[in-house]
Amino acid sequence: MAYSATLLRKVRAHFRRGGLIAYPTESCYGLGCDLRNARAVRRLLKLKGRPQAKGLILLADRYSRLRRYVQPPTMEQRQRLDQTWPGPHTWLMPASRHARRWLRGRHDSIAVRVTAHPGAALLCRELGSALVSTSANRAGLRPLKTYAACVKAFGASVLVLPGKIGRRKTPSTIQHLRSGEIVRG
Repeated sequence: MAYSATLLRKVRAHFRRGGLIAYPTESCYGLGCDLRNARAVRRLLKLKGRPQAKGLILLADRYSRLRRYVQPPTMEQRQRLDQTWPGPHTWLMPASRHARRWLRGRHDSIAVRVTAHPGAALLCRELGSALVSTSANRAGLRPLKTYAACVKAFGASVLVLPGKIGRRKTPSTIQHLRSGEIVRG
């Protein structure tokens, strides 16, 4: 997966201005923005029709981009993370003081994932940041799976990146790191 230098410059500028981005992930297109920009997160939630109280997933190409937003895992917990990452496994980890309410919703934990999708990982590397990630769809509708579907659904309100989603048929597993409880399988 490679994007042109021109497209990457456009994406970086759009991201820095608080723009929303749709991009391919393991099972569908994701909808994301700068996790440090409360205004961008509010726009994403409004576009999706998603309540802020639910919280959001932070997506990264490597754990070091997520470390600031979570409390340090124990050695045993770190081994569990390493067994599932990179990959379509989202962990609910105790949030640090840097995980703002607009990211974690009503929870004391934050959902984090290190992606195995080459395009999503490249996007994080090029932006030099983890990003907010949620399925690209309006609440209650099916996740979008193609570039064309995202352009049709979101128009000019979202910068849609070309690419193919992964082969996974279902969304990422979501699991509590402390208890091991699977929230979404």
